[in-house]
Amino acid sequence: MAGRSGLTRRQFLGNSTATVGSLAIAGAVPRVGWTAATDTIRVGVIGCGGRGSGAAENCVASAPGVKIVALADAFTDRLQGLKTKHQVPDNRCFVGLDAYQQLLAADGIDLVILATPPGFRPIHFAAAVAAGKHIFTEKPVAVCAAGLRKMLESAKTSVEKKLSVVAGTQRRHEPRYVETMKRIHDGAIGDLVSAQCYWNMGGLWVKPREAGQSDVEWQLRNWLYFTWLSGDHIVEQHVHNLDVINWAFRALPEQVHSIGGRQFRTGPEFGHIYDHFGTEFFYPNDVRTISMCRQIENTTGNVSERIVGTKGTSDCGGSIQGEKPWKYEGPSPDPYVQEHTDLIASIRGGAYLNEAQQVTESTMCAVMARESAYSRQQMKREWFIQRCELDLMPRAGLKMSDALPVPPVAVPGIYELPGMPKADGGKRKNK
Repeated sequence: MAGRSGLTRRQFLGNSTATVGSLAIAGAVPRVGWTAATDTIRVGVIGCGGRGSGAAENCVASAPGVKIVALADAFTDRLQGLKTKHQVPDNRCFVGLDAYQQLLAADGIDLVILATPPGFRPIHFAAAVAAGKHIFTEKPVAVCAAGLRKMLESAKTSVEKKLSVVAGTQRRHEPRYVETMKRIHDGAIGDLVSAQCYWNMGGLWVKPREAGQSDVEWQLRNWLYFTWLSGDHIVEQHVHNLDVINWAFRALPEQVHSIGGRQFRTGPEFGHIYDHFGTEFFYPNDVRTISMCRQIENTTGNVSERIVGTKGTSDCGGSIQGEKPWKYEGPSPDPYVQEHTDLIASIRGGAYLNEAQQVTESTMCAVMARESAYSRQQMKREWFIQRCELDLMPRAGLKMSDALPVPPVAVPGIYELPGMPKADGGKRKNK
């Protein structure tokens, strides 16, 4: 039994949609594919910057018979490192905003890595699914309501096509997290009543605008600081922690209420995103999570999660305190490699993995929190995913030379969230 605010394990199963896209279908979908570890898995990389290059190296290191055979990026200089290291020929290297299309049209590619700025993810993911490719997608997978809906549609199609999909939420593949979650779900800390999660850190890299750069090129090279590209840091980074909380609760928040602002990173080189957020997520049966994230120099760091139950607490990543204390002492493989090991095993006929819906749902939580802070409104998940009209992607046919003015910084009380009805003397209210 749970207290008034508790979420029982039975209620978890009754309220959850969060596992539909991955673990719930593990091993349930028959596929035709590779049968031996010696069969070569040929990989194309879309987005060859720091994370894309890292993911490519992790993928090659994850299993025998994995080879990088094609590259795509908006900029020539960004793919040179992978091109040289993996001896990818010129005719398999594609450059430009349409480079992903050229790569997906090339023959001899089994798996694609999607690691461009997240704003492009719904477009690239849909194209990869249409091309019948297995996919490793970096998180997050969208930056707005329109992108989330597109991702959910593509996720469904990817399952129908029996494509293996793994997302860059590596904690899902890290043994200390996996083993801890098994114990939480088996009742080691009782019924779950609340949680906290944090991604508080200093600043990240920033690229001042260079002479002669167009709006589009500058924003692409400095993508962290523009909502249409990164989703703001609560989406781009804090999604990791929110995904862990969804995993622990086996449910999605029904409502969200957030605050935030931009007090320290105020220069134009930082685009128009915020530097801090604080959010309350309302899970089924009034179980609540407090979330904090910031990117501010000279502040105390904290990247963690904490789940509170009626019989104990857990950090989700290797320890439990309370009536049944426990500490993980097993193997600790590199989770950035392990996620690719699991993906390659799925492609070759092992336990089927498709995490597309799962990572989309966690991304949705982060996008909702951002929009709640921007608009100063509490909002319901059902309204946001079904009726919110927010679409941040620029028009079709975007060119590198295009003008693209930077939107103003969102001011709560002035910022308007598209699709939110006006009520109560002009204040915008979510119904």
